[in-house]
Amino acid sequence: MSILPPLAQALDHLRHPTRRGVLLGLAALPVLFAAYVVALIPFTPGIGDIRKAKLEQPARVMSADGRELAVYKWANREWVTLAEISPQVTAALIATEDHRFYEHHGIDFYRLGGAALRTFSGDKQGGSTLTQQLARNLFPDDVGRAPTLTRKLKEAITALKIEALYSKDEILETYLNTVPFLYNAWGIEMAARTYFDKSARRLDVLEAATLVGMLKGNSYYNPVLNPERAQQRRNTVLAQMARRGKLDAARLEALQKKPLRLDFERQLEPPGPAPHFAQQLKKWLIAWADRKGYNIYADGLVVRTTLDSRLQARAVQAVARRGSQLQALADRAWGGRGGWAGSPELVAAFVRESKEYRAAVAAGQTPDEAAARLLADKAFIDRLRSDKTRVQVGFVAIDPRDGQLRAWVGSRDFVQDPFDHVAQARRQPGSTFKPFVYGAAFEKGASPTDTFIDQPVEIPLPSGELWQPDDDASPSGKPMTLRDGLVLSRNRITAQLVQQVGAERVARLARAMGVRQSPLEAVPSLALGTSPVTLKEMVSAYATLANGGGYIEPVVVTRVEDSAGKVLEAFAPVAPEAALSPAAAWTLLDTLRGVIDRGTGVAIRNQFGLTADLAGKTGTTQDNTDGWFILMHPQLVGGAWVGFNDNRITLRSDYWGQGARSALPVVGDVFHYVLRNRLVDAKARFVSTEQPGLLERGWNWLAGLFARAPEAPPEARRGKRPVVPSEVPPAASPPTPPEWLPPMPGPDEPVPLKPATPAAQ
Repeated sequence: MSILPPLAQALDHLRHPTRRGVLLGLAALPVLFAAYVVALIPFTPGIGDIRKAKLEQPARVMSADGRELAVYKWANREWVTLAEISPQVTAALIATEDHRFYEHHGIDFYRLGGAALRTFSGDKQGGSTLTQQLARNLFPDDVGRAPTLTRKLKEAITALKIEALYSKDEILETYLNTVPFLYNAWGIEMAARTYFDKSARRLDVLEAATLVGMLKGNSYYNPVLNPERAQQRRNTVLAQMARRGKLDAARLEALQKKPLRLDFERQLEPPGPAPHFAQQLKKWLIAWADRKGYNIYADGLVVRTTLDSRLQARAVQAVARRGSQLQALADRAWGGRGGWAGSPELVAAFVRESKEYRAAVAAGQTPDEAAARLLADKAFIDRLRSDKTRVQVGFVAIDPRDGQLRAWVGSRDFVQDPFDHVAQARRQPGSTFKPFVYGAAFEKGASPTDTFIDQPVEIPLPSGELWQPDDDASPSGKPMTLRDGLVLSRNRITAQLVQQVGAERVARLARAMGVRQSPLEAVPSLALGTSPVTLKEMVSAYATLANGGGYIEPVVVTRVEDSAGKVLEAFAPVAPEAALSPAAAWTLLDTLRGVIDRGTGVAIRNQFGLTADLAGKTGTTQDNTDGWFILMHPQLVGGAWVGFNDNRITLRSDYWGQGARSALPVVGDVFHYVLRNRLVDAKARFVSTEQPGLLERGWNWLAGLFARAPEAPPEARRGKRPVVPSEVPPAASPPTPPEWLPPMPGPDEPVPLKPATPAAQ
């Protein structure tokens, strides 16, 4: 049967409608419109969401010892009750935005009709009530932003729901606490502090009118950048107040002549004691809340974490303290003629990478003109140098027994540099990667007493090039044990060992132990730490070693509770994954004890006076770009990285650039505090079911007995502080620091902010 004849007949009726057809069509329009409105209701915010919107109950993050670490607010605001807001604000708001506020139920049909008539006549007007504006402010994604009929209908439906659930005073309170006022100020309280340095309770009529006037267009009526417009708009608000009986008309003219009198200051959110940790945790919590049907801004969730607030506070202090010392050295190294001014090509590269340069080129300047102008701009160059030569430090600590993170410091100052150098920054780990090479060898059956000749090494690469790793000390031509090769951090011994073990096996072990996010290039140079990794991955891998070879994914949350304390979900400890056999793990751990007792990490003993059972490893990358140190205790593993955000910048010092002098003091400070205050057991010892054999234990005892300790310099013998040994064998002479470098302070001594004056440049 063909559909063409009926279709043709229907089209003919549309072209030539009858009177009856027209009447039926007109009668159907309201029905269709009502059906459309009903169909939109499920696509507007639910009753539960609207109830929650007026409850400011952000999620709170708590430390393991019950201290508050962070509060996840939806915006930078402080919720205040209507009684805590100046009556002048509500009077100005109602008079200007919705003078029949107390008479309608969410939609003002009189105002809507008048706005429609003026709009049709060419004078576009808005007819939204305060309740409709609140609906748009609270639920921008649900209501929409486009100027369409659908958006207006959703807005009206949501406004009716709000009116059904909220009292008029609750609507005013919620509105005034949720409107934005620029400069990261949300709500009337933050606006009052930002523009007038006072609380919302103390706002006078002029200040209230200024802030209410901004609601018509924040940027256009910005009182900081556009004071004339803001004053004109303020005067309009005052006139509306007088018209609606909210202001004595006799005062109007005098008030309109007064200046704005701002007292502007941005209101910054306090970063809290663990801002980088809180930032990373927030991502996890948002995903968890979405799966479970909770709102992290309104449901009052309480997140119990693994961080120890005492250890965290000490770590923050250590990072700031040691970072300040190193910053003084960096300022000296890059401030003179041989530093920034002596590196014109590098400075030119920085200029061409800057956003100011890109903006200038985008604005029409030629690349050469933009570069020349910026190079001649002293203020810009000073800012660029300060930014590029800012020393950065990261620190993280993990309990190896259960994988719980105990401290997390992502940078020296979160406000200044929010980039996280614990979990985001990937840097070459240098010699801290060597234990994976030795661990893979011990797993294959090698012994710490096995030897290689300390000789020049040449390893052919698939590209046809030769890799020739070297050390500071010249080749001795004598046998060296694997134990001494790791303790003394010898590159030539490690390079020969990776040839025997295989780079792929080393990469597999590193991944199994905890380096699971960063890609590892299975080439011989991997043995010396050429593949960038994160500090969190490295400390996690060392925690695996301290745990006897069992990997536990780092844990940050123990449970999530509701606002009443009911446990919504608890996270039980997970069983460790076997990454390294207990025998190989014990052998490697025992070898790394030597790093602390007589090797490159001996400053932990002679500088910080720590006598606990400790093992660890220092690391320094090419040209002293990155400094690393990771220290293991049976109950805590902590590691630090020191460097610059741009790896073309270094400390320019063979003395201070080493991990033993840049990163080790950060970890030393923290562990000194932890052991002294008994946050871990100072008498705890590493244990293993796979103890070394009798012959190996005897060798270890003899090696420690006859190991030659570094000779103290004359000033140390006179009672002064000894200089920390460098990453060279103890028998060798450490490099002499320049006279202008300050000595390294102990864990409880003040750090000088500037180095001593040099004797000569």
